[in-house]
Amino acid sequence: MKVEYINPFLDATIKVLKTMAFTEATAGKPYVKKADEAKGDVTGIIGITGDVGGSLSITFTADCICNIVSNMFGETIKEVNDEVKDAVGELTNMISGDARRVLDDIGLKLVAAIPSVISGKNHSIKHMVKGPVIAIPFSTQAGNFTVEVTFNQ
Repeated sequence: MKVEYINPFLDATIKVLKTMAFTEATAGKPYVKKADEAKGDVTGIIGITGDVGGSLSITFTADCICNIVSNMFGETIKEVNDEVKDAVGELTNMISGDARRVLDDIGLKLVAAIPSVISGKNHSIKHMVKGPVIAIPFSTQAGNFTVEVTFNQ
């Protein structure tokens, strides 16, 4: 997978969380994910079509996403509820949109579907394309999350 396809998702994640949730996120070392198990409690996933097919997922630990949503809403959120799940879907959509705009500028035309949200301990993420899944771990002051990107190649 081309690094120029991954970097816009990494940059968009940092930008959206800083802008929308006043949250500083630091990216760790990307790796190829081998298993379907999520590295957290709540996942937003969105399919991507166009010049290439793929998907984006973002999985947050409960503490991390509750802190992010608390920052977004200006009130303390202590548990994953329907508002938190909606926020995960919106964040997934915004990150996808920002990354797709950058990719459009380099000539890669992509369209995204409507995001889905999965929650619960030990849930799985099934990307519906055959390419490698690149996982990028992120850390914040309130906890961790992982972004996964994959494209057919």
